[in-house]
Amino acid sequence: MRRALDLLHCFHDNGPDLSASDLARRLELPVSTAHRLARTLLTAGFLEQDFRTSRYRLGPSVTELGRLSYHQRGLHLAAPELADLAERTGATADLALRSGPYAVIVAGGSVTPKVGLRRPLHSTALGKVLLAWPRPGDAALDALPPLHAFTERTIVERDALRAELARVREDGHALNDGESAHGVRTLAVPVLDRAGHARFALAVRATPELITTAALPWFLERARACARALEVLLLAPGERREEEADAREGVSPASCRTGPGSR
Repeated sequence: MRRALDLLHCFHDNGPDLSASDLARRLELPVSTAHRLARTLLTAGFLEQDFRTSRYRLGPSVTELGRLSYHQRGLHLAAPELADLAERTGATADLALRSGPYAVIVAGGSVTPKVGLRRPLHSTALGKVLLAWPRPGDAALDALPPLHAFTERTIVERDALRAELARVREDGHALNDGESAHGVRTLAVPVLDRAGHARFALAVRATPELITTAALPWFLERARACARALEVLLLAPGERREEEADAREGVSPASCRTGPGSR
């Protein structure tokens, strides 16, 4: 079972179809074993095969389960809020949750067929938020795999990342300024439950020319307001934070839909 799940994870990077040899190499298994696992998953509908090339891709059973999970989590309700936030700010708006060492984007402007949905936790604003307000059972910082550098600004030392997360918690938001890719600035805030855990992370992403230092408070206000609206949409009443939190943050869900005004 574990090997079958590991095989499905080989398709996470949204790359081209994979052959049995490709799967064997990624899993460090004999080709015959990888082929047998792939055929089992093919029979169950979790993989499908291009019979012209004998290569595999994710199958309809994965799509079905993904759509069920999407609706069970209420993520279809988040899409209009994210689209409105993107329209008002001119930035890409994304919603992510944690899966192991990754932030997985589950709704928003980055969810396209050609873009991978997983982002490393340590090099992204979404990931920093999910690390700063962990849920029970989430792996600790020291349990993360090696912190790879994507640019010269990526934090790769665990002590430095620990200090960064302390700043994120103090400020109530995370900033990624060219740490995962040059020319990209991302601001992220948590979607918190009553216990103070980040169920999701919400981010707005654009260039530094749009999300300027002077404009950060404006973007932050709208991101926080949208996050509070998503708490109402995505969390059960008993899981939501107290209403007093709105007053402390100085925002209201309605402000998620206000115009840009003066930045």
